[in-house]
Amino acid sequence: MLSTGFFEILFDRTFLATLAAAIFAFATIVTLGLPLVDRDNLGQRLKAVSERREELRAKHHAALNAKRGSLRSEPVGYMKMTLDRFKLGNLLESEDTRDKLARAGFRGQGPIVTFMFFRFVMPFVVLLLVLIYLFVISNYTWSTFTKINISVGAALLGFYLPDVFLNNTIARRQQSIMRGFPDALDLLLICVESGMSVESSFQRVSSEIGAQSAELAEELSLTTAELSYLPDRRMAFENLAKRCGHPGVKSVAVALNQAERYGTPMGQALRVASLENREMRMSEAEKRAASLPAKLTVPMIIFFLPCLFVVILGPAIMKIMHLTHH
Repeated sequence: MLSTGFFEILFDRTFLATLAAAIFAFATIVTLGLPLVDRDNLGQRLKAVSERREELRAKHHAALNAKRGSLRSEPVGYMKMTLDRFKLGNLLESEDTRDKLARAGFRGQGPIVTFMFFRFVMPFVVLLLVLIYLFVISNYTWSTFTKINISVGAALLGFYLPDVFLNNTIARRQQSIMRGFPDALDLLLICVESGMSVESSFQRVSSEIGAQSAELAEELSLTTAELSYLPDRRMAFENLAKRCGHPGVKSVAVALNQAERYGTPMGQALRVASLENREMRMSEAEKRAASLPAKLTVPMIIFFLPCLFVVILGPAIMKIMHLTHH
């Protein structure tokens, strides 16, 4: 009886109309509010880069004086205390965790501790939520063993939820970086050929490209700081490629390193790298355009063909029905 009443409410016209209105209202709010939420604050990002510059400067002076062992302050709080209590730091941290966090824009020891803490907590949270849903809220006639197995499987999936969030953040950040990277290369080429130094060129381009891609401006500003304070300039270019994690940026970093090593003109290397990146972006656009017909096949079959059949066969069916009644 309960399930029958539930289905009656579910298929009630008033309920469906109210649900559709709520969905449309939510979609409108999300459409209008999402650009405001996702709008990046360039000032805060540049402030973070300035703090990173000061950190590099302090680290460089400490290496020269050989008086301090570590400059990076360890994060304190409940998360670190929990990880230290259970000794889970080495267990939950994978080999590429730091690189992935850097590609997502999270630098320092604090994000690493936060990521490992959520890796430890999320399986238990998901397990508890699934158990409450299966044993308290839902009315499924499954056996207890089946429900426990489903809960354990959900807990295993909960362990990978932080990785899914991190991968999505990396993908959005790389998309934003590559959207403005070819233009940044052109501006960098102009600055270098006009006689500016590499540090000044990176700093100038980072201030100009911020309106198009704040993430790219942040990375270029950080590269400027590393060019100023790292003992080897090639390390700054390699760190830029490692943080961005895109083949186009890696090819530019390799070209700059070769120009730095062999003394070839920097402008020529940037010109070739800019041409390769534009060709790469064009080939990516052509690849997406070529895959579009295959992606549209299923939506056309589901949404377009039924309407077409109704338009074509509808009059014939109505005429047959009319002749049958008469």
